Amino acid sequence: MKKIILLIISFVFVCSLLAQDIQLVSPQRTGGKPLMDALNERQSRRDFEKKELSPQMLSDLLWAANGFNRDDKRTVPTSQNRQEMDVYVMFDTGIYLYDAKGHVLKLIKKGDFRKDLGQANISDNAAFSLIYVANMDRASNREAGFIDSGFIAQNVYLYCASAGLGTVVRGSFTRPNLHNTMELTKDQEITIVQAVGFIK
Repeated sequence: MKKIILLIISFVFVCSLLAQDIQLVSPQRTGGKPLMDALNERQSRRDFEKKELSPQMLSDLLWAANGFNRDDKRTVPTSQNRQEMDVYVMFDTGIYLYDAKGHVLKLIKKGDFRKDLGQANISDNAAFSLIYVANMDRASNREAGFIDSGFIAQNVYLYCASAGLGTVVRGSFTRPNLHNTMELTKDQEITIVQAVGFIK
């Protein structure tokens, strides 16, 4: 019975990816492996098994990446608390923006745009890729967005190590194409991308 319920939940979740915004389930903010264990197991993985994360894992990962752990503060620091970073999620069905306050994925664009991520052997088999975008009009300086991206990426690495997932950060992707596909402004700059998935 439990397996049937999980299958139904997963089916509903996958179907919701074809709809508009996705309301994420509440993150589980306790548990996981001890920090030293997660640090010991942290590594980059490039070979993924084509399989979707559960709704709970997706929720927990995004909260760990850049969610709010206090009323006005996040799980990662930013220079002068400008909170200039946005996290986008690219599935094979579309691109979504993570709204941390509402814990919602907001649909930006439907379609499969993974070719703009490059390295198809990675991006096509990952469950999804995270795209980190710095809003330079909010940043304290240009370098801050790149530094703060590192904090987010490391949180994702540690979550993945704790949850038995694989991840890899990449700076090589088709930057102009991805910028145009996402319809970003001149004040927004993609810093890095990060693939996430089950280890093959």
